[in-house]
Parts: sequence; structure tokens; C-alpha cells
Amino acid sequence: MSSHRPHRVVAVAYDRLCTFEFGCVTELFALERPELGVDWYRFSVCAIERGPLRAAGGITVSAPHTLAMLDRADTIIIPGWRDPDELPPAALLKKLRAAYARGARLCSICSGVFVLAAAGIVDDRTVTTHWRYADRLQQRYPALRVQPDALYVDEGQILTSAGSAAGLDMLLHLVRRDYGSAVANRVAQRLVVPPHREGGQAQFVPRPMPRDGSSRLAKLMDWVRQHPALPHSVESLAAKASMSSRTLQRQFRDATAMGPYEWVVRERVAIARDLLESRPDLPIARVVELAGFGSEESMRRHFRRVTRTSPTAYRKKFGARESTGKSPSAHAT
Repeated sequence: MSSHRPHRVVAVAYDRLCTFEFGCVTELFALERPELGVDWYRFSVCAIERGPLRAAGGITVSAPHTLAMLDRADTIIIPGWRDPDELPPAALLKKLRAAYARGARLCSICSGVFVLAAAGIVDDRTVTTHWRYADRLQQRYPALRVQPDALYVDEGQILTSAGSAAGLDMLLHLVRRDYGSAVANRVAQRLVVPPHREGGQAQFVPRPMPRDGSSRLAKLMDWVRQHPALPHSVESLAAKASMSSRTLQRQFRDATAMGPYEWVVRERVAIARDLLESRPDLPIARVVELAGFGSEESMRRHFRRVTRTSPTAYRKKFGARESTGKSPSAHAT
């Protein structure tokens, strides 16, 4: 952080504002924090259009500044965007390009990355967004490298985060970058959230299902879920479904966007997750057996690849709900 002038954070407000994402930004940067003993951020809100601005939940917001405030910003945050299919106003995109050119830090939460992408300032960079928008973002802006399973991506001057609550992870990361871990940990403690979450969006993405529940593929999937410990292969699954291996692979990709082997692995990981959550005292070796992994090493490797965390860390975070009866509010956001 600069020692000669305060660091100014500016949040962008717009009609049909994403209330939760905007609230995360104001909670992090707008509150005075004298207990920290540091020169805290200066916070402002600017509107991209005349107000009052409607916001999710039926409230209205009146922003005190115009887009001119972006000229003074050290960090600009886009707290979501009202419609990924709507091109943001040209005046906003021009201001963002100018801020980027002079070295300001630009951040987005959830669908806010569509604004940065429209400004053309994240080409050839790695970004993330909510998993629901990842494919749409990649298709519309092929010059980007979309990382769909990250909670947030730090590219230095550009930071992007996944859906809603992942914005808190990114914003705490900014505090950690600017003031160090001790200050970030105290801010997280006040927010009653972990100072740093392990893993990625894969922990929260629903399991893929084919649209037609009566199809041979849907019946095969149900059967695999009932018999995860069997030594499944493409050939054995194709035989079970009475189709060729080639047809099976094509139908799996059409229905789930992945091949049969990868789907089986992810299904086994999902079963392991369920066991780790619901049966906190079940030995890991038994989880391995019930989920159908051949060894603990195999489960650890696949579990970490899919969820970006270890089985032990996952059980510690999510299994506590069952073993202690405490609210999961600190992590199930």
C-alpha cells in the first residue's frame, strides 16, 4: 500500500444492481476499522446512469458519484452485471480502459467479468466467473482463458471471482495483498468467514444428469451410482447399456460434457463427498471402498483434482455440520 496517500476503492453501481455482490464490497471497504491500526481504504460508489437505481430485493440505491470518480480510483470493483447478454455502456468501458492504462487495479465478482471482457482488457488472461456462466463467457470471448473451477483468479492488475460469496474470498485476498495476513485474518474474523477457503467451485457444482430420465444412459447412470465399487470401464458400461463404446462415449459427452471414465471418477468423488459430510467417523479406508476407489492414494489424487482440496480438509470443513450440529453459514454461502 502507498504510504503517502490513501488507497481509493470505487465500486460501480448500475440499475438492477446485484445486491449481494455490492454488499460484499461495501462490507469489506466502506466500514471504518480503527481497531486494525492501519490507514484503511477510502471507499466511493459511482453510478453508470442516472438514479435512483433499482437493486435486487426491491430496494433502490442512490450513488453519490458519476463515472468521473473512476479517474481517481486505485481499485475498481464491478459487483456483478445485470445481464451477461447486455453490452455495458460505452462510457463505462472507456473509463475502464483508461483506468487500466494508468495502472489501476480492476476486479469483478461473478458476472461482472463480462464487463471487463467487453472493455477488452482481459484478453489473453486467465479469468473466472460463476460456473453457470463459464461456457457462455468462453464462447463469447475466445481470447480469454476461462478457469471455471476457481474461486478467484489473481492476474496482478486484474482479479476475477466466481459466484457471489467467492467475491468475499477475492476481496479478502486483496486485503491480504495490501496489508498482510494478520490484518486480513482480523477482517475475516469480524466477518465470521474463513480467512482463506481451500478448494474451488467444483465443491458446489451440481452433479450432471441427462435430460431424459427414461433413456438407457440415465438408467446406466443410476445403476453405476448403485454399484460404484464395481471395476467399471467404457467397454463394461457399453455392454451394460447395450450400445457400442463409441455410441456410449458420444451420448455421455452430449449429456454431461465429459467422457464415461471421467464421469465415473467424478461420481465416485461425489459419493466420497457425501460420505465425508454425512458420516464424519467413517474411516477413510471405508470411504475408499464404498466410493469405489482402488486405494487411498487414488481417492486423494482424484478428489483433489476434482474439488481442489483433500478428503481430510473437506471432511474438516463440511463434515462438522453433522458431527457438531453447528450452522454451516461460515462456508456454505
